[in-house]
Order: sequence, then structure tokens, then C-alpha cells
Amino acid sequence: MIPACTAPPPTAGFLEGLLSYVDCQAQSIGANGYEALAAPGSTLSLLITGFLTLFVAFMGYRMLFGQTPSLREGVLAMVKIGIVLALATSWGAYRTLVYDVALRGPAELATTVGQQAGLPGAGAGLVERLGYADRNFIQLEVLGQGPVSSVPGQAPVNAAGQPVAPPSQFDGFAMGGARILYLTGAIGGLAATRLAAGFLLALGPLFIAFLLFEGTRGLFVGWLRALAAMALGALGIAIALGVELVVIEMRLAELITLRNANLPIPGAAIELFVITLIFTLVMLAMVYAAARVALGFRLPDGWRTLPARVAGSLRAREDQLAGVSQQRRAAPAGERSRAALVVDAVAATQRRETGTWQGGPALAAAGPGAPSRRVAPAGGDREVPAPVSVPIGQSYRRRTRGRVSASAGRRDSRS
Repeated sequence: MIPACTAPPPTAGFLEGLLSYVDCQAQSIGANGYEALAAPGSTLSLLITGFLTLFVAFMGYRMLFGQTPSLREGVLAMVKIGIVLALATSWGAYRTLVYDVALRGPAELATTVGQQAGLPGAGAGLVERLGYADRNFIQLEVLGQGPVSSVPGQAPVNAAGQPVAPPSQFDGFAMGGARILYLTGAIGGLAATRLAAGFLLALGPLFIAFLLFEGTRGLFVGWLRALAAMALGALGIAIALGVELVVIEMRLAELITLRNANLPIPGAAIELFVITLIFTLVMLAMVYAAARVALGFRLPDGWRTLPARVAGSLRAREDQLAGVSQQRRAAPAGERSRAALVVDAVAATQRRETGTWQGGPALAAAGPGAPSRRVAPAGGDREVPAPVSVPIGQSYRRRTRGRVSASAGRRDSRS
């Protein structure tokens, strides 16, 4: 828990006091907001519990309907649950992985890069150097552009003895405008990135919970991109301010020395205005470049294409089963397995023995004069002759003629 921030004291400089207060508020909003939202019994804590329950329930329903997740899908699901529980409920893990990286990482990187590049204020003294340059602006405004020649009709001269034009009204505006741009770039750039990062860090548990579902995963990715953009923007602004200090401090020191020697500084106000305007635009370009870099962040392909791959595998499995069933129905008799042929032959034999094959009872009812026909039993390819059934009493015929032996027949033929 970070204590509440107090307003800067009157003795502190304007720029130093305002930047210190803004930085304290950014840290307080990020840390205290997270602890308030992630506290047990809070609304967000109950929402996260509901999200986890729905996630596990959806996986269970998929398994009930036969959509058993593969090993890769199961590991990814467990990883997502672990990330949500670790970052949305544990301040220690969240502070190490997210909070310190977003708020303290840019300052450490700026110190490392600035020291190697020889930039002023790289050793944690950037705010003090910015305040010192602001006081030089104030001193130069008090000294003014330079004296007007006291000799009537004689123009004032510079340090080289060359006559210079008297200061115009625009020079006075340019001097004040240069300080306005300087303060706007320094305070506005750092304050905007720090406060925005603190606000996003305070809402971290909510956006981390959106990682569980495919429909809300874009909110988590957007939150992570915005946080990365603010961190990179703060780093870029710190580097740009260090480069600006090199130019501004040297130029202000030279102009103040000339004015202390009671020499005019014609055109200096416009030069300072242009310098501060250019570096203000540079800081805007830094923030834009950081945002463009952060937009390139993508989740791994396995996370983004997991639902599509699951649906594709299910469709492929259904198509495979449908194709196998069609092939079985369309297979010819000659290509059938030997076991299927043996089963069909045994079934045909049983039907013939029990008299249930086609033709037997029909011919028995047709009478003695019905012609015999060949009937193919079901499941067989060979035709067999159907037996003829004779009515009862007609199977034996009485002889109406006497029996004649063979010798009687030969005797009758000789006579």
C-alpha cells in the first residue's frame, strides 16, 4: 500500500514539484487501485471467480458432447487459468511482472542508455536538470533582449561590435512561447504517460480475466498494447528531454552571460522558440512510434487459432466417418471380406433348410400343374431349382390295364 500523495510545497520549483506529485499519484493509483479491486469479496474478485467457473464449465460440456481436448489444448487451458490466478489475485506476482516493468522499467532503461550516450540527467537527476533549465528561462526573461542605445540615432551593437535592430513585439512573445513549449513538453509528456500507465495498472485484474474467453481476449490484448505503448513512450520522452537539455542548457548559459555583460541578444527568443517547438514535436513522434510498436504485439498462434483448429478437426472427423460409411455401402460383392461372404453363405443355408426361402410355400399352394421355377435365395448368387409339391392322394396312380409279362408279349408278337 502506497501512502497518499501530498501537494508539492511552495519552496519546491514549479516543474520539479509538479512532476514529483504526478509521479507519486501514478504509482499510488496503480498500486492502491489494484489492491482495492483484487481484494477478497470485491466486485471484481467475484467477477473473476464467475469467469473461472464458466471457463471450466464450458470445457466440461465440450467433453460431454465428445469434443475431448487434445494434450496441447489442455495445457493451454491450464496455462491461461494459472496466469489469471497468479496476476489477478497476487500482488507480489503482479508487481514483479507488470507494475515494475511499466512504471520503473522506462526510468532504468533511460538511465542505462543516457549514461552510455552522455546525456544530462541520466543518473536519476533528470527532473532536477529540467527545473534548473526552467529557472534559466525565467532569468533570461527578466534580463530581457538587451539595452537600447542611449545615443539618439545610434543603433545598439552586439558583442562583435555590429549594430543590431531593436527588439520587436514578436521577440517578447517568442521568449514566453519558448518557455511554454518547454514546460508543456516536459511536464505534459511525462505526466500523460505516467498517469495513463497508472490507470491501466489499476484495472489490470479486470483485463487479465478477459484472457480466458475467445470473445473477450481482444480486450486483454488491447490493454497490454496500451500499457506497452505508455512504457515505451515514457522511455522515448526521457531520451528526447535529455537531448533537449544538452542544447537548451548550453544556449541559455551563453545568453545569460551576454546579458550579464549588458550586451543585446537579438533573435535569441526566436531561436529558443524554434528549439522548444522542434523537441515538442519530437516527443509527440516518440509517443506515436511507441504506439505503433505496441500495436505489433500478437498472442501466439496456438492461442489465437485454437477454436478454429478444434472446429476444423471436428469437421474433418465427421467427414472421415461419413466417407467410410459410404464406401462400405458402395463396396461390390467381389470386394467384400471373406468373413462377410461366409456369413452370407451360412445364412442362405439356414433359410433353405427351414423352408423360409422364396418359392417353396408358393409352389405348394399352386397345385400339381404349376411349373417349377428357379428362385435365388437372398444373399446368394447361384440359382437352385425349386422342388414341385404334389397334392396328397395323387402321388400314387391306380392301373387301369392288366399287367403283361415280357414272355406274353413275345408270344403275342409271334402269333
